Amino acid sequence: MRLFIAVNFKDDTRAQLLALQDELRGCSERGKFSMPENLHLTLAFLGECNDEQSAAAKAAMEASSFEPFPVYIERIGRFRRDGGDIWWAGLQESKALTGLQKDLTDNLTAMGFSIERRKFSPHVTLGREIVTGAKPREVAPFGETVGTIDLMKSERIHGRLTYTSIFSCPKYQSKGLSRHRLRK
Repeated sequence: MRLFIAVNFKDDTRAQLLALQDELRGCSERGKFSMPENLHLTLAFLGECNDEQSAAAKAAMEASSFEPFPVYIERIGRFRRDGGDIWWAGLQESKALTGLQKDLTDNLTAMGFSIERRKFSPHVTLGREIVTGAKPREVAPFGETVGTIDLMKSERIHGRLTYTSIFSCPKYQSKGLSRHRLRK
């Protein structure tokens, strides 16, 4: 199984991400846009795992401690690539999110996983191989409270990349955060 650990978004946040994606699609010459159900925030990529490694990942998730915390999407940007860029929705800096990601990767490393240690850059991939004249920019912030992390399986089903949660580690019932309740 090809696995990763992620934050999945509630419907309201996902709808706002889709609006950003639709706007980008509308001004692009071409691109491969993420399916709505695949929009997520990756905390740790594990790669190919067997059942024993899957169990270890679940234990690492359960050992990761965090209190529910808000996340806010505040910009869209890109990673430049030949043949088209990867466009993403970027999250506001958050000590709680960075702390969770560090605790999780430390726990995974202790369980024997080889986790990439580059700087964590929290983002949601909107699409790949995108050719557009659009420019990175800030957006009106929106978000939700993170209270659950998921162990996700990545597979191709009928030629479509599909992400499925195979284990959830809830800490709290998540709530959406409207733009009107944001504090900076």
